[in-house]
Amino acid sequence: MRVLFAASEVAPLAKTGGLADVAHALPKALFRLGEDVRVVTPAYRGLLERLHMRRRIAQLEIRGHAFTIWQGAVERHAPPLWLAHCPSLYARAGSPYAAPDGREFADNALRFGLFGELVARLALDEAGIDWRPDVVHLNDWHTGLAAAWIAAAPSAPGTVFTIHNLAYQGNYPPESAELLGLAADWMTPSGLEFHGQLSFMKAGLVYSDALTTVSPTYAAEIQTPAFGEGMDGVLRGRAGNLSGILNGIDEEIWNPATDPFLARCYGIDDVREGKRANRIALCGRLGLAPDDGSLLAVFIGRLARQKGVDLFLDAAAAIDRPGLQFAMLGAGERGLEQAFVEFAASRPGRVAVTIGYDEPLAHLLEAGADVLVMPSRYEPCGLNQMYSQRYGTIPVVRRTGGLADTVIHATPESLADRTATGVCFEHADPGGIAWALGTAMELRHEPASWSALQRSGMQRDFGWAAAAQKYVELYWSLGER
Repeated sequence: MRVLFAASEVAPLAKTGGLADVAHALPKALFRLGEDVRVVTPAYRGLLERLHMRRRIAQLEIRGHAFTIWQGAVERHAPPLWLAHCPSLYARAGSPYAAPDGREFADNALRFGLFGELVARLALDEAGIDWRPDVVHLNDWHTGLAAAWIAAAPSAPGTVFTIHNLAYQGNYPPESAELLGLAADWMTPSGLEFHGQLSFMKAGLVYSDALTTVSPTYAAEIQTPAFGEGMDGVLRGRAGNLSGILNGIDEEIWNPATDPFLARCYGIDDVREGKRANRIALCGRLGLAPDDGSLLAVFIGRLARQKGVDLFLDAAAAIDRPGLQFAMLGAGERGLEQAFVEFAASRPGRVAVTIGYDEPLAHLLEAGADVLVMPSRYEPCGLNQMYSQRYGTIPVVRRTGGLADTVIHATPESLADRTATGVCFEHADPGGIAWALGTAMELRHEPASWSALQRSGMQRDFGWAAAAQKYVELYWSLGER
């Protein structure tokens, strides 16, 4: 099966969240199953120089913008990576989506609208590469317009559109449609129009042959008004084409037995000693007080309301209670960043906050922490709770989306049959966090229960093989239409 996999970011070249990890790991898993995969992503500033064995394979012009397609690789035993090089659109300071000051680029509709059209042109073999996919796998709103362009073409390949986070939709003023050369009859309520705007997300939802999202629970949730972000009606209308396939993790990168970022590697039989060594290193790096028996809770991720991080600042959440240390790594909303910097400054030795993205520190946090806290208001899948279980760190999560699908709450019954892997709470509020942390602290005072939680989590299989096989079956089903 020839698969063109398109995403706006691919780790390790460009990463702002879990999408990049998926766009790196899933194609690699498909490649290992024998599928003929190509991954395409924009060539942001500095990416081309990091592409090994690169060669130019195509040039084409789209609406006055010249694109060069470079093929190469960033690691061995991975599918070819295609970088779409158009410096005027993508080679900028900042993130893939925003300037260094955090403001979104004003021309993102053009940047990702043309990327979507480029993906369609590649899918239809209009770039002269002489490789035509059977299936195009699109990811999130940045690639949504590709589905519309492909659907309008005769003898089009099948399309799969994966929703990683429905809240980010790529909605732009209607005049963007003319700028992007979109057909006028596409801008209707049954097409791309969404409350008077052009919606890239809706394009993917309406025009793709199959829809997936990144966990079974989230697939059900987004068909309700509470989680549907205004798109629930569209999704209910396409319920027969929608499925939830749980994300996996790259178990080669996230492996405490071989992780190069750890102070000491460890496995299931020496988890206690390994985590103690990493906690000492972590506390030294962050300026936290030496281990005094306190529970070390961490948060890693975007500082956004979705993640529930604002709740940590409420005294009722009791993040700074006696017997607890707290460390955070993340970036996002500027107001939250500043609030957490001030929060940590007033609690030296007990709270540490690092603003930004730091891959080595993320690994050390997973290894050195006792618990990872994820109080998400909604969570399509989440990856950190899976990393944590692999590292013997207990996930403390709100029961929603992928968190509900990947963490088994510690009850007397689940502890007795050794299936429990974490603590789940129901309400995204300070009281829910306080209850869950209190439960974790009680469990930590029961060494047998704590050890059972760690061992159960470390033995779970969160690799990509099962998810990749489900995607292969979905791809073949489209070919049999």
